[in-house]
Amino acid sequence: MRILLVSEDVPFPSMGGLAKHVLALARALARAGHDVDFMGNTDHALDSGDPELTLPGRFYPELPGTQRGWRERRLGCFIPYKRDVIARGVARAILARAVDYDVVHYHGHYPNVGAFIPTAINFVQTRHDQGSDCLIHTRFRNGDVCTAVDPAVCAGCATSHPNGFQRVVSANTVQAYRRHVAESFRRHKTVFVSQMLLRNFTRSAGPGPWGSVVHNFIDKTALERAAASPIRPEDLPSNARLIVIAGKLYPPKGIDRLLGLAVPRLAGNMYILVMGDGPQEQSLRARYGSTHVRFLGWCSAETALVHMAAADAIAVPSVWEEPCATSVLEGLALSKPTYALARGGTPELKAYEVYPGQLRLFDSMESLVPGLLSVSTVSSVHASCIRPFRRGAEEAVEELLAIYRAGPPVSRSLVQ
Repeated sequence: MRILLVSEDVPFPSMGGLAKHVLALARALARAGHDVDFMGNTDHALDSGDPELTLPGRFYPELPGTQRGWRERRLGCFIPYKRDVIARGVARAILARAVDYDVVHYHGHYPNVGAFIPTAINFVQTRHDQGSDCLIHTRFRNGDVCTAVDPAVCAGCATSHPNGFQRVVSANTVQAYRRHVAESFRRHKTVFVSQMLLRNFTRSAGPGPWGSVVHNFIDKTALERAAASPIRPEDLPSNARLIVIAGKLYPPKGIDRLLGLAVPRLAGNMYILVMGDGPQEQSLRARYGSTHVRFLGWCSAETALVHMAAADAIAVPSVWEEPCATSVLEGLALSKPTYALARGGTPELKAYEVYPGQLRLFDSMESLVPGLLSVSTVSSVHASCIRPFRRGAEEAVEELLAIYRAGPPVSRSLVQ
């Protein structure tokens, strides 16, 4: 097949899980014998010397302006038509190329794009975050998971104390956005990376044929390279227990909460390695940085994996509802005990454990931290109990190809 992959997250100076996902998919599709090209943003230059950005076909930098903020924070409300204007721009770029491809597969943050693409185009999108019905993409507010469905409640995420005008404008914007997203899902094929994402969208949109679920996956080739050459800090004692955390340093990831509970209880041979950047990076370094708690800043995917390969345990302390965390899958594939909260799409990943009990789920951070700090330096799992990891890009490609070849969902009325 001739396949065009599209994502405004590529290229980007500090790429996250979505970018890693779609780049791994591009390479896996090419290995399976398909012709794969890529459309990305114009905001950042593609570094052709970066091995993580190696693409199998042509690269089209044709998605402009998707990172612009439109001053919503300053105005204190979500702006009507903003997301439609951006989505139309993405759709125009896609339509200029679509005739040359058998399928266009979009991985991005504007799920209403499909509402502006004719049903004659074989268009598929994958939903990686909560942005199908949440305008800040996380469904996380006031330090906790948000389950509200009333659009008026969403005004509190545009500004902390919305006035009457701001509340009405934001509510109307959210209503229109959700309507257009639902139209997009009715017109074109949609993939959710977890059952949780599909379930949460249904909570706001009501029942419907909204799409199918194909779990997230990892690049097993990159992981095997990392496992062959792990990097452990040279100054650690021989009996050290090393916990590795990789994630954006901002409140939904819960890294600040974990450190606040764990650091006062660290044993002398316990070390924590944190990889990631974000708005909390400097404050966390100042509060917790030490010989026993080390911050590496943003790391490339390859660097992150070689550090994870040297860990005694992987922690994924997200307090928001992770849709299908790449770092959880990487911890499982590396045969590491992996600690996380039992929320979001994470419990679904128990299916990919390589030995029973590997993914250790907790109801609260207060129960997770003691379990994490008791991790042993020597695995009690016998080698004969470890199964092959079954969630690489190659496994997902077969599921996605079946979706590519399927007909479109039932079409409904066009967005005006």
